Amino acid sequence: MKKQLQIKPKPARAAVFIKLVLLVLAVPAVSLGVFWVYNNVKPDADLAEPTQVAKLEPKITGVQSRVLFLGNTFWGRYINDWSNQSGQGVKYPFSRLHEFERDKYDAWISGLECPTVAGDTATSAEQEETLSFNCPPSYLPEAAKWFTAFTLANNHTDNRGAEGFTETKEQLTKNGIQYFGHYDPRVIDEVCGVVQLPVRLSYDNKTEKTAKLPVVFCGYHGVFMIPSADSLAKISEYSEYLPVFAMPHMGAEYKAAPDEIKTNTYHAMIDNGAEMVIGDHPHWIQTTEVYNGKLIVYSMGNFMFDQQYNAEVTRSAAIDVTIKSADADIEKWVAVGGECGRDAARCLQLAKDRGLKKLNLSYDFDVVGTDDDSKIAHKATDEQLDSIKQRLNWDKTAASLSEL
Repeated sequence: MKKQLQIKPKPARAAVFIKLVLLVLAVPAVSLGVFWVYNNVKPDADLAEPTQVAKLEPKITGVQSRVLFLGNTFWGRYINDWSNQSGQGVKYPFSRLHEFERDKYDAWISGLECPTVAGDTATSAEQEETLSFNCPPSYLPEAAKWFTAFTLANNHTDNRGAEGFTETKEQLTKNGIQYFGHYDPRVIDEVCGVVQLPVRLSYDNKTEKTAKLPVVFCGYHGVFMIPSADSLAKISEYSEYLPVFAMPHMGAEYKAAPDEIKTNTYHAMIDNGAEMVIGDHPHWIQTTEVYNGKLIVYSMGNFMFDQQYNAEVTRSAAIDVTIKSADADIEKWVAVGGECGRDAARCLQLAKDRGLKKLNLSYDFDVVGTDDDSKIAHKATDEQLDSIKQRLNWDKTAASLSEL
């Protein structure tokens, strides 16, 4: 038998042609797809990166400072003797100051009623006889733990002469204590000085930051002569731009109220632009008043002194002042203070050059009773505080202040 030949059918030419066309088209399509993925799909690491948002700096919303003004401060004569006998040495006069809760205050301001000169050998008896004092500088490191600034405008800072006064300022600076005022009221250029007042800045993120604000303090020694019109005009020179606090030292000693000369002089300080007048010298507490909307304290009495013979000379009124502002220029004023230091004239010029306006400040006042009847300054009892406020006529003054 003859084998039959099996002939396989040939694929249609059209089908072959179509397959070739599809293959040709598929290659560039895949290439394009890979290209698109490469350029449009980011690696996982990039996808994990968080969106970058600009960080906003917190803004200042206000400033606040709590200041305690204290009466005459002194650690010469018999206080020095008591300290040497105490076993505590230079810590003795300050050993109960913790009762005033220093950490609640940003600053303590007082009047230092003595020069502080090294190497002085005058005994307590000699100082008593001549009423010429010296407060040894060995106490200053302890004093610096409590006091921010002293007024030197009084009738005893010249007790070791002009050279002693210069050394006093050097000793204070060395120990980080600021000062203002001059024992000679005719030295008008030194009546006022800037105190870099410690303050707390508040921010809109609920945080706080410490800073320093330039405030002018004017010290007036008026025991032997009434402050001149020219010296009082120094207040108005600064008060247009900066807050000015006046701390005069004048008036009759051991009196419960000021005389007319003292009243008129303190009124003139307010008329020249002082924010408040806080006085000392009489060694007794005297009255207070509100004049043209401003507080006047005629005498705070002795804070730290060696007079011990009755309650009038051992008690005193400390004036507790809370200063606040929400002024928009606070940060600019802090910057000015950082540049001008304690040079009041330079602070004033910088403020003028930068077109700054005086900060709008508010004040809250209170009274803290002090007493040193046991030879050491300490907090007064509630009963003593009541008697201190009665002498100050504080209820009437506080009522007047609350109406402002």
